Amino acid sequence: MTTTAVRSRTDARAGRLPGAWGLGLRRGALEIKQFFRQRDQVVFTFAFPVVFLFLFASIFSDDVEGAGIKASQLYVPAMMAAGIMSTSFQSLGISIAVERDEKVLRRLRGTPMPPAAYFLGKIWLVLFTGILETAILLLVGTTLYDVDLPSDAGKWFAFAWIFVLGLTGCALLGIAVSSVPKSSKSASSVVVLPFLVLQFISGVYISIDTIPDWMLNIGALFPLKWMCQGLRGVFLPDSAQVLEQAGGWELGRTALVLGAWCVGGLLLCLLTFRWKNRRDG
Repeated sequence: MTTTAVRSRTDARAGRLPGAWGLGLRRGALEIKQFFRQRDQVVFTFAFPVVFLFLFASIFSDDVEGAGIKASQLYVPAMMAAGIMSTSFQSLGISIAVERDEKVLRRLRGTPMPPAAYFLGKIWLVLFTGILETAILLLVGTTLYDVDLPSDAGKWFAFAWIFVLGLTGCALLGIAVSSVPKSSKSASSVVVLPFLVLQFISGVYISIDTIPDWMLNIGALFPLKWMCQGLRGVFLPDSAQVLEQAGGWELGRTALVLGAWCVGGLLLCLLTFRWKNRRDG
């Protein structure tokens, strides 16, 4: 091969557009940078679950009869689960709806950037904020409310797959629900209301043993209830299983439900996601 041919091939490689993965990493870095530039959003995102944890754990601090724990300890894994869903479902559901209404998605769709790069950027954002949110809540829980860190690798592994499956399922559900609001003005109401209801019927704000079974059965159709239950199984002693609806942690069923939401959420995204508003045709 001649020197000219080698140089031409090198130049072609140099001029080649980066792939979806590389663009997704760059897009993710941009998303994270833009997120931290909005200081009020940063404070609200990370402070909201911490403040609620402090409020509920301070109000309900008595021992739970027969469970071997304090009521305040129940709120730590529950708020961690809510924080995961907040940084994925709520964040993406609102932000993508706003970007669609402001025609940001339409402009991005007209660029050479692969569509997958946009979604990879969003995934990097929710992964980064989800890890940071969880770390903050875990620090508060272990420091102020005597929640013990797992002592064996099995529970840490359970924590890892609950986090990954829960974050993935909720993120996909958030992308899907972003197509529901008709405008950016209604996005917050459309997304926040169901999330708030789920927190009440999934054991975040109210102990599972005080919620009516029919409400728990509705909550069991969605990932938040199973994230709460799975994280309680990781961070609370086995004696607290008596508080669960089924009397156990049901980690196997938790994995199945969260895995099903990952698959179902992906299908919903493929069927419902749009790059422009309905009124734009």
